[in-house]
Amino acid sequence: MIKSLVGGIVAASAFVMLNSAAMAAGPEVVSGPAAQADCFAPWSADTKFFKYPKKTGPFRIAFANGYIANTWRIQMVQTAKAYAAQPDVKAKIKEFKVVSTGEDVPAQISAINNFIDSGYDAIVTDAQNPTAFGPVIKRAKEAGIVLVAFDNILDTKDAINVNVDQKGLGELWAKWLVEKVPKGGKILEVRGVAGTSVDTDRHNGIHEVFAASGKKWDVTEVAGKWDDGVAQKVTADAIATNGPFDGITGQGGDTGIVQAMIDAKHPFVPFGGETENGFRKFCAAHSADGLKCTSAGSGPAQVAVAIKTAIAALEGEVVPQEVKLPLAVATDPNMKEGTDYFPKESDNFFVGNSFPTCGINFSAQEIMGQSKENQ
Repeated sequence: MIKSLVGGIVAASAFVMLNSAAMAAGPEVVSGPAAQADCFAPWSADTKFFKYPKKTGPFRIAFANGYIANTWRIQMVQTAKAYAAQPDVKAKIKEFKVVSTGEDVPAQISAINNFIDSGYDAIVTDAQNPTAFGPVIKRAKEAGIVLVAFDNILDTKDAINVNVDQKGLGELWAKWLVEKVPKGGKILEVRGVAGTSVDTDRHNGIHEVFAASGKKWDVTEVAGKWDDGVAQKVTADAIATNGPFDGITGQGGDTGIVQAMIDAKHPFVPFGGETENGFRKFCAAHSADGLKCTSAGSGPAQVAVAIKTAIAALEGEVVPQEVKLPLAVATDPNMKEGTDYFPKESDNFFVGNSFPTCGINFSAQEIMGQSKENQ
């Protein structure tokens, strides 16, 4: 009897251990292509494909955002809510929770841990730091939760990353400036939020192109936090102390950067920047005065692709571990009113906020009707 009981305990322990190992294994790695190949494009030929166990919806999905104090992030949160409210998406979501924690990395990690403990089916995040999330990634994997990072992604192969080529975006801006400032010169680089993968990747892309050009570049770096007000102030200070400049590149807050140039009576120079409507309006209005621009980036609708990816994974569809999104690019002299910029819309609206191959497209009214607040 005792022997039988001991054997039963050993067998039960082995069963628990096997189950734990299975849970820790996470999604199955399978062959591609993705189930929605036009939308879920793999990052490279070496990208793995995941297949999670199929769950029955509707699902509980959480969005753990970090930084919120600029136009892109506000529009991104509004876009997330607008996407979750669309009838065909809403039918698949039982609960959609949004939390923004600011620049505090431990606070964002704590929010994700709370969502894991609360049993959410999927968590999407715009991560404040690419390398600090190791333990929480492991917890999500062991709990069978789909974790999708976008924009500022995670340095991991155990969660799904959705992004544009941020380093390639920096390279695009720098190549534009090398072409437009062929002898080299003084460049103002207005960076984003320090410590994020987006800021680091774009910065590295810019400087690698400059270094490879064989020209001499004197670069002044300031932190604009992708925000018009902050970028305007740091640009004004940079012009006063280090100007004038032969070219400018800005990761965001570009409308404020141009306004600072106007206020300081700084000559218009070639500018590689993001996709804000106000920036493009300035570029179109002052092209003849020397403000030659390339405007490129990826709209806040990245978050909608991340949510779409999470739902597809929960439904057992094959998805890439790394999803690559296309850039939206408009370049002088080919910026078209009504397509590339909208004179009657707010300056604080990011253009190119759609991904047609994913069936994702928003009107300004859909987005602006949502709040930026936690829900």
